[in-house]
Amino acid sequence: MTDTATDEPVDVRVRRRLRELRSEQGLTLQQIAERARIDVSTLSRLESGKRRLALDHIPALAAALGVRADDLLGTPPPQDPRVRSKPRRYDGMTMWPLSHRSSAGGLHAYKVHISAKRRTPPDVETLHVHEGHDWIYVLTGRLRLILGADELIVKAAETVEFSTWTPHWFGAVDGPVEAIMIFGPHGERVHLHA
Repeated sequence: MTDTATDEPVDVRVRRRLRELRSEQGLTLQQIAERARIDVSTLSRLESGKRRLALDHIPALAAALGVRADDLLGTPPPQDPRVRSKPRRYDGMTMWPLSHRSSAGGLHAYKVHISAKRRTPPDVETLHVHEGHDWIYVLTGRLRLILGADELIVKAAETVEFSTWTPHWFGAVDGPVEAIMIFGPHGERVHLHA
């Protein structure tokens, strides 16, 4: 059965919306199953498409999620494209998220202010190493970048990209630095101590 509003079959849409709403609310299958008074294995099979979704499931699932049945049946409202995450402050840096967190395992962009006081790198033995790549575009100021045994001064309008398997650190040279940085999930955990 296909809805004329979209080419997505209704049962596929309900399964997708069920997963999306459950994920958005940070709820487990067990929590939804208890609230809907459905066996957790049944709910898992309903969500994955291994069991046929019946109309009588929809009100119980909607109630368990705290939404209307239309929220499961209809298309989701368009996502607000504005990024409204609060800045994070850590070790002489303030980082404003420029991308949504929805893409699990994906890259995330930040506008970063590096204080002029962040000038002294840690001991060589404690430089960060992690899986992935970092990308940095300097907007203003001069960035001091240590990559293994090398030290680079990156000026405004310059970009660096490097493997983060190389021990690294970045800070200011002689004043504050503004930059755009792109991190993978491993870099985010290290640089933001999330």
